[in-house]
Order: sequence, then C-alpha cells, then structure tokens
Amino acid sequence: EHFGKFADKYGFKGAFSGMMHRFSTRNEHWGYVATFLNTTQNAPIREPYLDLDRILQGKDFHILTTNQDTQFVKIYPEEKVSEIQGDHRFFQCSRCCQDETWDAVQPVADMIAAMGEGTMVPDELIPRCPHCGAEMFPWVRGYGNFLQGKKYEEEYEKISKYIQKNKDRKILLIELGVGRMTPMFIQEPFWELTNNLKDAYYISVNSEYQFLPEFIEDKGIAILGDIGTVLKDLRKTKEESAFV
Repeated sequence: EHFGKFADKYGFKGAFSGMMHRFSTRNEHWGYVATFLNTTQNAPIREPYLDLDRILQGKDFHILTTNQDTQFVKIYPEEKVSEIQGDHRFFQCSRCCQDETWDAVQPVADMIAAMGEGTMVPDELIPRCPHCGAEMFPWVRGYGNFLQGKKYEEEYEKISKYIQKNKDRKILLIELGVGRMTPMFIQEPFWELTNNLKDAYYISVNSEYQFLPEFIEDKGIAILGDIGTVLKDLRKTKEESAFV
C-alpha cells in the first residue's frame, strides 16, 4: 500500500530495505525516507498497544521504549514515555553540528504531497540544517549519525526520575519483545534493577526465547509467546475478573 511503487521499481521485500539502499539521486532517497516516516507518523494505534493501555488503566506506570514509531506518544503524554532510540517525528543535522532537533511532521507531509505518484521530491524540499547546510536526517539510531544530545538525555532523565521516585515501592518491570541485538538499553538494565531493588519483580514476554538470568530467578518469570496474544489474553482476563 505505501511502498508499492518502490517495490515495483527496485524489488524491495520490506520497508527497511530501502533505508539502506543507495539511490542514484538524493531526491529519490528523500522520496523513500519521506514515505517511510509518513507511514509511522500517521499509522493508527495498533491493537497490542491498545490492549496494553487497557491493562495499565488505573496503574502508576512509565513507558521505556526503543521503538521509534510514535505509537506510544499517540496514546500517552510525553512525560510518561521515554524514547531512548529516537522518534520519527523529529529531524537532526546529519553532521550533528548542533545539539538541536527539528519538527519532521510538516516537512514529511510537504514532501509526500509534492512527490504524488512519483518517487522523487524536489530539490527545495530536501530538508537541510539551518546552521551548516548539511542534509537533515531522522532523529533515530540505526541509519546515521544519531544525535545523543540534550533531547536524548531528557528521555533518559524521565525514566531515571520515575525509578528513583518509586525505588522503595513494589515495582513490576515488564519487558515486551526486547531482542538480543541491543540488550543494553532495556533488558540488562531491567535485570539489574530487579536484582538491586528490594521489591522489584521482572516479567519478560518474547516469541523467540525464554531466558531468565539465574541471579533473579526468584524475582521473575520469562514467558515464551507472541506479545499480541499474551496482551490480548491478559486484557480479557483482567476485564472478566473486574466484571465478576
């Protein structure tokens, strides 16, 4: 639906394929980047997120996410979400010449409108840093020189303050779908927090592996299963229990 014209032209099998492709012109590169960002900026909230939201109703919580797709900030206010791997709603200078981010939503909308049924955006719409003139880039880790500046620190500060505030209370750390490619951002910190906080408990849900470190085996559980299915079952159980 969204990437068909690029798939037909280049044989891409998935949305991520084009993000690393060397297009012959920057106009087409930005046509693809704009398409990629447009799909997430405007995507409806997916069912697993809505199920999780129903489960969390009435609870004191904070979301720590490496997802860059803006789904959580479509549900919750910014102060309840820590996006530590970036956000598709923002641009940064590709050279990181300034510790600054800019809105990407309107520029993406303008590029999509100008591109129409084609695959290229005009020169004047290619976003550039107002300071050095270099091309901008989505403020996300994974495709370029990710800016770990003020905004990055602010995202970490939110979750740090939440943990500090609640460190002496009963706290449940729920890890959903974190892979072993980047365990240092959520998984390993959650293990350490579970081990070090007196009343912390850890739950992981993953469709590929069921692993619980020995040093927290009495303070956690690992569930092997699809996140969507687990959250849906939990939501139904919660609603049925509340009804009874």
